[in-house]
Amino acid sequence: MSARRHLFTSESVSEGHPDKLADQISDAILDAFLARETTAKVACETLVADNLIVIAGEFRTADPGVFDDVRGRAEEIARQVLKDAGYRDADTGIDPDRCEVQVRFNHQSIQINKGIVLANGQLGAGDQGLMFGYACDETPDLMPYPIWLAHRLVQRQAELRKSGALPWLRPDAKSQVTVLYEGQRMAGIASVVISTQIERDLDPAWVAQQVTHEIIDPVLAARARAPAFRIWVNPAGPFEIGGPHGDTGLTGRKIIVDTYGGACPHGGGAFSGKDPSKVDRSAAYMARYIAKNIVAAKLARRCLVQIAYAIGVSDPVSVMIDTQGTARITDTALETAVKKVFHLTPSGIIAALDLARPIYRQTASYGHFGRSDIDLNWERTDQVEALKRALG
Repeated sequence: MSARRHLFTSESVSEGHPDKLADQISDAILDAFLARETTAKVACETLVADNLIVIAGEFRTADPGVFDDVRGRAEEIARQVLKDAGYRDADTGIDPDRCEVQVRFNHQSIQINKGIVLANGQLGAGDQGLMFGYACDETPDLMPYPIWLAHRLVQRQAELRKSGALPWLRPDAKSQVTVLYEGQRMAGIASVVISTQIERDLDPAWVAQQVTHEIIDPVLAARARAPAFRIWVNPAGPFEIGGPHGDTGLTGRKIIVDTYGGACPHGGGAFSGKDPSKVDRSAAYMARYIAKNIVAAKLARRCLVQIAYAIGVSDPVSVMIDTQGTARITDTALETAVKKVFHLTPSGIIAALDLARPIYRQTASYGHFGRSDIDLNWERTDQVEALKRALG
């Protein structure tokens, strides 16, 4: 029987997309706390709407001065994120100097804190939940091909905008890539969509030509395209009103963009604005670390990892490996090896991946995984030999 032919699509968004602005602000606040106190507990949410930024959340610090300091700097931090993303004035989507910024910081519940800081000094899980990690051999970064390409398209858009090579581009943009598969084998790129904010009064045909030549062609090699390959550039027409002026942004609303583009399940928890005691974030990073090392060791071509926790409990309630029929050994044997090699308590994850430090704002754009452009410990493949030894 021949392998089934099917299409699979993933999308990405730029750092100027309103949801990603919210993610970056929340993670910049997190970094500010961790820079002062590595054990700070942070759950920060951001709303971006037209000319308004609202930053809220619950926080706990051993030193009350740290809480007061970051709260006092939160407005400045938010304005800097807007500027770094490329917003200059109301015409571009939001004015970083004149927009309204509201800060609503609360203290973390004492009951929550007592539930996760255990008597032995270890951390219990900050909440119940299930987290997934994934890796496959489709790309050099061991990521699914559609999301890997989608991220690179919006990164290319940002590079050309910031360098001045295409000065008429604006910060808000989205990409979408559809790949044709034959079974588990990639057979070609079927289509691409680029929606990019632009300055006013540009000819749509000229914009499409420039975007195709300068953004799409350098990223999507001609030899990788399917015979009926199609391109859409701003298919709804001129995209001139963008950023917060065109759409509302919220922290945690792009969780599929943040992860694997829909190629595997997602546990439901967002990442941005959460300190690493929250297993929504840290255990998802560990799950990716496990999956990537399994695939890098050539123990499987694809690997899905699920880890689940109960609030206030250190050890996971379950660990599952699914290699989707691509492994040389049983998934049960891999599960046993993983439990020997990797530290899966919240404290163990934080220590193993060195997560108690201000590294998070850089993850809030262009994905948390498959990032060869930045140094992230969960992207290392340094446990390959340990896994092989554990398997005997």
